[in-house]
Amino acid sequence: MVALLREPARPASIREHPLAPWFAVATVCFGAFMGQLDASIVTVAFPALQRQFGAGLASVQWVSLSYLLVLTALLVPAGRWSDRAGRKLMYLYGFLVFAAASAACGLAPSLGALIALRVVQAAGAAMLQANSVALVVTSVPDRARRKALGVQAAAQAIGLASGPVAGGLLVAAVGWRWVFFLNVPVGVIAMLAGVYLLPRTRGLAGAPGAGDDGAGDDGAGDHRAGPGGADLGGMGLLTAAVGAGMLAISCLSGLGFHAWTIVLCVTGCAAASVALVRHERRCPAPLLDLRAIAASRVGPALGGALAAYLVLFGPLVLFPQIITAEGGSALSAGLRLVALPAGFGLAAATADRLLPARWTNRYRCVAGGMLAAVCAAALAVHVPHAVSVVLLGLLGVGLGVYTPANNAEIMAAVPARDAAAAGGMVNMTRGIGTALGVLVVALGLHAAALLRWPDGERALPMAALAAVALFATWAALRSGPGGAGSAEPAGGPGTPAVPTGEPS
Repeated sequence: MVALLREPARPASIREHPLAPWFAVATVCFGAFMGQLDASIVTVAFPALQRQFGAGLASVQWVSLSYLLVLTALLVPAGRWSDRAGRKLMYLYGFLVFAAASAACGLAPSLGALIALRVVQAAGAAMLQANSVALVVTSVPDRARRKALGVQAAAQAIGLASGPVAGGLLVAAVGWRWVFFLNVPVGVIAMLAGVYLLPRTRGLAGAPGAGDDGAGDDGAGDHRAGPGGADLGGMGLLTAAVGAGMLAISCLSGLGFHAWTIVLCVTGCAAASVALVRHERRCPAPLLDLRAIAASRVGPALGGALAAYLVLFGPLVLFPQIITAEGGSALSAGLRLVALPAGFGLAAATADRLLPARWTNRYRCVAGGMLAAVCAAALAVHVPHAVSVVLLGLLGVGLGVYTPANNAEIMAAVPARDAAAAGGMVNMTRGIGTALGVLVVALGLHAAALLRWPDGERALPMAALAAVALFATWAALRSGPGGAGSAEPAGGPGTPAVPTGEPS
């Protein structure tokens, strides 16, 4: 048991190699890549899952929603548990859980079993994502930190862009089960690489110890990692509030429950939300640090982060439905959709160099949000395939300009002592935004079916996404004066070059 709780040391030949820090960064990029690949690849398989299990979109969407709900709830607790048990150890076990659950998902005999197994898979993903940034930061020298985080962001963008194409190819060639089987060999390779290439952060779980480089325990001084720091009460209330809200919207999308179920879910969501706010105000190490949000006035910016990911993931659900309904294949849907995450990744990686240096984070958020809103509105009408690809790419560019500037403003607005809490809240808003992107599209499609309006299957969801993009623009204008966006150009002192944390 002691051996299973001890972080394995790197071989001396790896530890002393001049490229040892970059070996660690490359290993973490496995998790960054797989997390984003898994987020975008599953949506392409929705039509195949509907045919396989004879279910509607309102039911199949829970393959994504269950994953996102658990991931959102566990991200911050998993990070705090990792500070106590060891980040490398938690990262390795995260890949073990993720790969094993992925194999089980591929063998799922029913839709209910698949949804349940996705919950387990999300637990493994939380263990990975909660540790990725910390492992990068503690593995490289301070002077290389920004470059290392940029490499990790590029791995995320590649994973996000690869999902639609990989999903389309797998579904068309060998079936939807291989969408999940794909994670298994990657997970095995990543675990082996992690054992040999990642530095230790603790010698034995629960006890401070020197790493394999002789450095002190980097988590020992974190007051948030102490006993009770995981805020299990907050985690339970957040899960109840978000889950009840998701279920209510899903019922309105045609899940088939009675009206009283919707009323019960809405009531439960409201009650859990009120209880969550009261609990978090009293908790010494809260899951949602409401005091930090109020003091830094980043509430609108967090709302903008949620809105941006809602707009990003909505089309990944909508267009496979539209294209397959028109007689197209999963592969054609994937090839068309790749423009969206590709534009997002390209803009996120190059905006800092290509946009005018005098543009503050707030200006960048407004420009990116307006571009996204215009493109979403244009996609609400039927356009030729080539035009839709261009518009999807430009939509991704707008969101790619908005998101890093939004995240940089949030992280620069809070005091350094609250940076971990702020990063956790950014991750949670991304997860909730992604889930709402799935829900809004399903609700729009169901409303168009009830209205017997064929063109509404595109018009209603995309009009809703355009409205959300406008809200994100408004949120950028309303963010507090303490952020970098109000006075400092993006990329200036104290402003991260890439988002802190990893998206769901």
